[in-house]
Amino acid sequence: MPSPLFRRSIWAITGLIVLIAATVAAVPFIASTQIVKDRIAFEMSAWSGFRVSIEGTPDIEIWPVFRATLTDVTLTDWDDEQGSPVIEAERVEIELSALSALSGNVDFSDAHFIRPTLRLKRLADGGVEMPHSTGGRLSRAIERARATVASNPVEPDLSALPDDEFGAVEFIDGRVVAVSDEGEDEILTDLTGKASLPALNKAGKLTATGVWHGEQVALELSSPRPLMLFAGGEAPIVASLKSAPVEASFDGTIDMGPDAHVDGQAKIVSPSFRRMLEWSRPGILPGSPVGSISLASKITGDLSRLKIENAQVTLDGNPGMGILDMSFDGPVPSVSGTLAFDTLDLMTFASSFAPMAPVNGAASKVEIDTSFSDRINLDLRLSATKATAGSIALAEVAATAQVKGGLAAFDISDAEAFGGNVQASIRFDRKPGGTQAEMRLLASDIDGGAFGTAAGMSHIVPIGRGTVSVILQGPGLNWNTLLENANGSVAATFGVGAIVGLDLPAFLKRTADRGFFSLDEVSGGTLPVDGVELKATISNGVAKIDKAEARTPTSRIWLTGIVPYVGRGLALSGAVEAKEITASTSTTTAPVAPAVPPTAFFVGGSWSAPFISPLVAPVISSPTGD
Repeated sequence: MPSPLFRRSIWAITGLIVLIAATVAAVPFIASTQIVKDRIAFEMSAWSGFRVSIEGTPDIEIWPVFRATLTDVTLTDWDDEQGSPVIEAERVEIELSALSALSGNVDFSDAHFIRPTLRLKRLADGGVEMPHSTGGRLSRAIERARATVASNPVEPDLSALPDDEFGAVEFIDGRVVAVSDEGEDEILTDLTGKASLPALNKAGKLTATGVWHGEQVALELSSPRPLMLFAGGEAPIVASLKSAPVEASFDGTIDMGPDAHVDGQAKIVSPSFRRMLEWSRPGILPGSPVGSISLASKITGDLSRLKIENAQVTLDGNPGMGILDMSFDGPVPSVSGTLAFDTLDLMTFASSFAPMAPVNGAASKVEIDTSFSDRINLDLRLSATKATAGSIALAEVAATAQVKGGLAAFDISDAEAFGGNVQASIRFDRKPGGTQAEMRLLASDIDGGAFGTAAGMSHIVPIGRGTVSVILQGPGLNWNTLLENANGSVAATFGVGAIVGLDLPAFLKRTADRGFFSLDEVSGGTLPVDGVELKATISNGVAKIDKAEARTPTSRIWLTGIVPYVGRGLALSGAVEAKEITASTSTTTAPVAPAVPPTAFFVGGSWSAPFISPLVAPVISSPTGD
């Protein structure tokens, strides 16, 4: 038979179980009567500093966690007479303390905002302004921390920071909008993440994902002293942003005081510089073939100026180093500095800042866009040990890129190419009457054969040392318009050498036959020359040959006429004339009969397929005159 002590123990345990069950069962009832929505709204207002409004009765759950679910929650600025919500959410779930609830108090640590909307104010300059609360525990804690920083900005007393518990705020499927007189425009959508801060004087972390400008973005921020940042002080921070167009990271310190300062290591990587700029929306040249870019460097500065030191830059697979200086004082950002590369694709680099030549016929009709020059001031100096410009190989390159107020320019001030020296520039300058373009090329002491091969010249290419100068100016609406309406000049001078692609004896024989023939039919030889000279004036896309002459030991070959860009046609006349050879005696100098009879001809057809037609039949005579 059980002892009385055993029976009393059984009854005590049973009573305890009943008490626990009754307590658990009573919590929802007590909570529904004690934790009314007004009480919850009051506590949320006390923390946030905003007026909190809750529609409907809180739904209390016990299992698996003790929480209250609120519907149609809005947070409004107390000073806003119109009552426009700063934050609104379809549903908010807050995790409560059961013991506090039984005593009628609200003590919550974690809050989950379901489909919230954060409204920012759109400023006149296009920026946005974060909402500011006028009170609440969080604002007061920030003010106390600010006072701590103000008392000793260099080494503030961290032990004096508020130690209020905060918890975590989670947001799911939210969005951020900017509000202006024109209405609302979405900045971020599908925003999901969590901000964790156990106590205000502890380390904090923010993780979030969302869609910005149509791309999925992941953001992470962490700091051992986030309250110092909120209070305008200095604290370490680690940040990273990941998206398809760009990945960026920062590890260093930020000072959020009046003279905000940043100091740390930064890195940015993008598989496509053009796509990154299009995504960030500063504007970019349509069809620009800019490739990948990466930048890793130490970054220091403030809100008005940043210095990027020991920058390791890789542009489309070409590594380089340099120093950059970024200024934000003016109406648009300014970037200046120097970059040095071992190897560099100049067309890729220049396409970042100036509208380069199109790579296909269709692109030549696309309007040249210089709007990029309204969004940034750029002044870069660069050098490269080896470089390429299309199929042209260069060495020891010194160049500049400039963008400012309607001007976009890329200049090669010095480079080794074709066995000589090359200078080149391309400039687009927006004028009241439209964008004007200018292209210049000066190739000095170069190998004519190498220059002709690079230029794609397959007919009558001079071999020898010489100089080539090209100047073109015209309206920069598109590349076709520029070339069809260009004005300028072309000049070339070569010394002793040869002309590849001209068999002069075969040429004279075909002209003697008085029939049309293709230049290709007499291109199997090489003609030795004492010199070659070309001067042409370009007017409205038509080149007028002022002088085109090749001198051989026994003859002079000259051309004159026009070469229009439109249609790529040829309309030239020329002749092969004998040079007078003088014979010297001890007392006189007498002319000797020409070794080659004069031959006149017409050159027609197109650039790619010239044809020859004789104008005057040559008179063949024997060397003895018989």
